[in-house]
Amino acid sequence: MDTGTPRSIRMHDQDNVAIVANDGGLPAGTVFPDGLVLKDKVPQGHKVALRPIAQGEAILRYNVAIGYAQRDIEAGSWVEESLVAMPPARELDNLPIATIRPAPLPPLEAYTFEGYRNPDGSVGTRNILAISTTVQCVSGVVEFAVKRIKSELLPKYPNVDDVVSLDHTYGCGVAIDAPGADIPIRTLRNIAKNPNFGGRAMLVSLGCEKLQPARLFPAAGVSSWMPIRDVAGPDHVCLQDNAHVGFGSMIESIMDTAERHLMELDARRRETCPASDLVVGVQCGGSDAFSGVTANPAVGFASDLLVRAGAAVMFSEVTEVRDGIDQLTARAIDEETAQAMIREMAWYDEYLQRGGVDRSANTTPGNKKGGLANIVEKAMGSIIKSGTAPISGVLSPGQKLEQKGLIYAATPASDFICGTLQLAAGMNVHVFTTGRGTPYGLAAVPVVKVATRDDLARRWHDLMDINAGRIATGEATIPDVGWELFNFILDVASGRKKTWAEHWRLHNALALFNPAPVT
Repeated sequence: MDTGTPRSIRMHDQDNVAIVANDGGLPAGTVFPDGLVLKDKVPQGHKVALRPIAQGEAILRYNVAIGYAQRDIEAGSWVEESLVAMPPARELDNLPIATIRPAPLPPLEAYTFEGYRNPDGSVGTRNILAISTTVQCVSGVVEFAVKRIKSELLPKYPNVDDVVSLDHTYGCGVAIDAPGADIPIRTLRNIAKNPNFGGRAMLVSLGCEKLQPARLFPAAGVSSWMPIRDVAGPDHVCLQDNAHVGFGSMIESIMDTAERHLMELDARRRETCPASDLVVGVQCGGSDAFSGVTANPAVGFASDLLVRAGAAVMFSEVTEVRDGIDQLTARAIDEETAQAMIREMAWYDEYLQRGGVDRSANTTPGNKKGGLANIVEKAMGSIIKSGTAPISGVLSPGQKLEQKGLIYAATPASDFICGTLQLAAGMNVHVFTTGRGTPYGLAAVPVVKVATRDDLARRWHDLMDINAGRIATGEATIPDVGWELFNFILDVASGRKKTWAEHWRLHNALALFNPAPVT
């Protein structure tokens, strides 16, 4: 337990609670510099009442009613979860529409990184051979082939960073024509187009699956840039092809196709690209009460810098912004963008209702142990990572990004599904904040991890890339850490630095969002 000066953090002058900042929390009887005396032992990150709060009175944090007191609460008391009655969700009508018009900030010019320019104009931050798959049935075969490709072929091509198999659990045993089935299909299609895959992917199919290659990559109508030459051509390996006699011939076909791609990728070189070619996805996981105090505000500051530099920044996680939808629609660049956000919220409300739950199902035991009483409090801290820029576009799940600026990409809040959908949208760098700690990573893009607390950054020193906990201790400001993150992103995008997740090769599996039935 931190035995130094008792410290608390109050987010707004109108708040009637603050969080305890000291490592390990503070014991009952602790006297704060302003004279407030703790009635209870309060863990780090948890809320203390700054004044008496009457039963039924709003509990204010971020100057937002995160709940209502279940009983009278004395000043100095621990405002723990059971004392906070969650308010109902904000209605989706009569919302402010494009009412916030901040003065435009000067553009950030001359910031660059070294990237791989693709035929469609996008830029990769890594040079990776991706092997797409149509169905889970082929995963074991592809995994076996990838091991051999990495050990036998990849060393011959030093300019290629990695070989990844785009495994998933979709492709058959699903109602592939049902409403919502387009989401996982377009997700897989657009992942194959990620900028880090060099402009073309290869494909392995089984042959009898519902998700046929021609459906995954239609010959026309998807894009002028197709990631495979022809589903019947040399980039496509079908395991049920009559030419395959035995397991070894399947592996040989995959390896032969892979080597042709490796030769092409190995000829590529990094070139100087403007920062406007970055597509950065931001996300939080294992959040705590410090997420909205340190890491997410720093990410928000860096997001504003990236937008000023002309880049695209995506923030996501429907249930983690739902309670602040009025903040988001007010920041929309126009009515069309605001209405698109409202439609995404309404769709997800209905999706949750079909499962008999609501947004309150989001919070985890770790969130609560870290001081977050409910999803309202969590959402207020989550939204901050979007910064202050106008929201210029909205993506539905699985869609590919086609514009610059700050974008709301509607995704579930699951770390793995959100990351997969941001990957499909075209991100080439991922920024991930955490308070409780998670070793999350993705094979396809570098993942920059930002710790909310000093203690986490110290204990997980070889997993966290940026320590935003210095904001809480007063050692750094939000702009300090925001600029540090911005410059680190440029270095990581250029390959000058690797993230810890890359160093240890920590990669989570892709997780598709499939709201359609499984048969």
